Amino acid sequence: MQYNEIMKKLKALANPEAVAGMTRFGINPKNTYGVSIPNLRAIAKKSGRNHFLAQQLWASGVHEARILASMIDDPRMVTEEQMGGWVNDFDSWDVCDQCCSNLFDKTRFAHQKALEWSRRKEEFVKRAGFALMAALTVHDKKANDEAFLKFLPIIKREATDNRNYVKKAVNWALRQIGKRNRTLRKKAIETAEEIQKIDSAAANWIASDAIRELTSEKVQKRIKHG
Repeated sequence: MQYNEIMKKLKALANPEAVAGMTRFGINPKNTYGVSIPNLRAIAKKSGRNHFLAQQLWASGVHEARILASMIDDPRMVTEEQMGGWVNDFDSWDVCDQCCSNLFDKTRFAHQKALEWSRRKEEFVKRAGFALMAALTVHDKKANDEAFLKFLPIIKREATDNRNYVKKAVNWALRQIGKRNRTLRKKAIETAEEIQKIDSAAANWIASDAIRELTSEKVQKRIKHG
């Protein structure tokens, strides 16, 4: 599928009611059509991998076109410069998370960018750092425990950030690291217990929520049989 054809298709699938619903979930309604993720995945499947088309879709500024760009881009062709440009464009948590879990986590810069972005001040850039950590725990099957242990002090360092989209991503990264295997679960719980001692409402929520999940029977059973 070509750029014009895709943009026409997205407009045809536009759903103003869905946009209103997305707004209630904190998604930026600007340049948003309200196209569902399953519909975007169907378009991505038809399009196939296409680095040039992904750049065109991203440049459109349309919310769904940008998510689609993350689905069809070729991670082998993604440069640091592109990642830097796209992350600075993030204006919604779902575009951030989709880019991190569809594309950025499969690039050779993923671990490095997770560390870099976690230090940034901008809310969605910082979120991207932790969303990348979470995505890597699921998708980077070859990485050793050390690759994830290095994220734990950073999670602790940023656990006092009160901003909703950062706080939730820090918690997400901590939980995902803990669910990767038995060793990381133990270390993630230890980190959560350290975070719990920090005098901060954000830190307390992040730690308590992570401990609740990581000590649950469901997670323990999954790790045992995983």
